[in-house]
Amino acid sequence: MQEASGRAWAIFMVGSAGFVLSMFYRVSPSIIAPQLTHDLGLDPAQLSDLTAAFFYAFAACQIPLGVVLDRVGIRWPMAGLSLVGAGAAAWFAASQGHMEAIASRALLGFGMSCGLMGPLSLFARWFPPRMFATISGLLVAVGALGQILASTPLALLDQAVGWRGSYYIFAGINLLQAVAVLIVVRDHPPGYEAPPKQAGNPLRGLGKVLCMPAYWGISLGTFCRFGCLMAVQGLWAGPFLIYGLGYSSVEAGNSLLCLSLGYMIGLPLFGRVSDKWLRTRKWVIMPSLLLFAGLLLSLAWWQPGLSLGWVYLSFTLLGVSNAPGQIMYAHIKELVPEQYTSTAMTGVNLFTMLGPAAFMQVTGLIIKSGSGGLSGPGPFAPAWLFMAATMLGAGLVYIFIPDSRAQGGPKAQPGSAKS
Repeated sequence: MQEASGRAWAIFMVGSAGFVLSMFYRVSPSIIAPQLTHDLGLDPAQLSDLTAAFFYAFAACQIPLGVVLDRVGIRWPMAGLSLVGAGAAAWFAASQGHMEAIASRALLGFGMSCGLMGPLSLFARWFPPRMFATISGLLVAVGALGQILASTPLALLDQAVGWRGSYYIFAGINLLQAVAVLIVVRDHPPGYEAPPKQAGNPLRGLGKVLCMPAYWGISLGTFCRFGCLMAVQGLWAGPFLIYGLGYSSVEAGNSLLCLSLGYMIGLPLFGRVSDKWLRTRKWVIMPSLLLFAGLLLSLAWWQPGLSLGWVYLSFTLLGVSNAPGQIMYAHIKELVPEQYTSTAMTGVNLFTMLGPAAFMQVTGLIIKSGSGGLSGPGPFAPAWLFMAATMLGAGLVYIFIPDSRAQGGPKAQPGSAKS
């Protein structure tokens, strides 16, 4: 297959719609937090648990999901889980207490667990190998629209129909997307020669992937980079800018918008750099991890009175520097035999989704242990230093991971340590 077909692009559109919903569900509690707190009687700890429940459930599904996608197929699991997501969104909208809300958010994480890995597994079959990093980056860039929908648009929708009505609307959209998956998606294109399905123990492929040192290095990288990104974007950037540096909520919102735009621009850009220009994964990803570490470190020295233009530029660069992390899925895909593709990518995605929950909770403990509440930049500095140190460590580890080449170069076998 030399060029992507019309159905391939239709599959991209349907998969992107599902990922937009997944990204919306991940961060939407932040904008409706006051309403959730009031209506469900949540204290700050319960609100944190509600937010983290999505990520923990999502992460718990990744390993079994990879086995299912490799051995059963993609279309039916993807559609079925989307239906679960639609039902969970409606359940969350109807929740009357914090335990019910947490349970529905966990079920929502389960329902959205195929939102990224399903499309990526399909892209590996429907698009030429030379396009994989580009198309996967484009998927996540489109998916970032979900974060934008969960900001000002959700706030306006909440004013019009309330947070419950808003979630009922998105549950309906989710239902339509699940139906579209059944109509549009096929597991592979005509003439595609599927790799032989593995007989015997379904966890055999997982065992082979887990024996790869490269798998653990890539997983550490994505755990840290996405965990730090979500801890900044989804939790601490707003309080830091408002309470720590004295900016208005609108200026803080503009800063987060800059971060999202930088991330969206960087995703397809670095995918193309990796696929077409440099034709390498490792030497695009590793420098970006170190740059992200440096930017996080710089936050520890910010003081009130800092130029707003510098703030906007820095947050844009935070987004741009995190974008090459998406190429990690192409990297691990090219280091394993084709029959283990979904298992390897979902194994990496397990750590991608564990990262936000872990970094949100750990940085919360770090900031809480400081004195003086959230007044001034001081209480936030240890959290920035902690995240910068972990990103530096992840970047240094990535130096030792084998490279893989775009354009269909030879794959390393599981367990290979060649660089």
